Amino acid sequence: MKTELICSGFGGQGALTIGKFLAKAAMKEGKHVSWLPSYGPEMRGGTANVSTVISEKPIAAPIVSFPDILVALNQPSIDKFGPKIKKGGLLIANKDMCPKGLNREDIEIIYAPMNQIAQEIGDAKVLNMVAIGIVIGKKRLVKYDTLEEDLKDFLKQKNPDLLQANLKAIQKGIEIGEQN
Repeated sequence: MKTELICSGFGGQGALTIGKFLAKAAMKEGKHVSWLPSYGPEMRGGTANVSTVISEKPIAAPIVSFPDILVALNQPSIDKFGPKIKKGGLLIANKDMCPKGLNREDIEIIYAPMNQIAQEIGDAKVLNMVAIGIVIGKKRLVKYDTLEEDLKDFLKQKNPDLLQANLKAIQKGIEIGEQN
């Protein structure tokens, strides 16, 4: 099975990190992956995005034109990529930053107040981890344990104080994904 994702948001929201951690975890689990970020002026506050493909078989091309899953952390991301979600696909949207949403009846949509959840956890930086948790809870693309291991290794060097908040955010996201 092959799953194509686009993760998108304002520069600094962690959209690229969502795709990166999902790809790394899938690779550790023996799956084929690709991770293709889109940099540029987006890093200065515009909409940045990443195409991530996770597959049981080799991947022919890393470009995702019509995603199975769109993780949209802001309204411009929905406006740009929402119409391209495959029929039967999934939109995971940050309710706090997507006031218009998306009007489609041929896909599943999960709106979650990711900014609010991150604030309740105590750190706005974990917004993207809520989104990763929703993907895992809804689609089971990777195992939580694999992601937790990667996160521990990454934050051990970079910012160990953020580990518990990140894990709590992922777990809250998993609950949301499982309930929807």
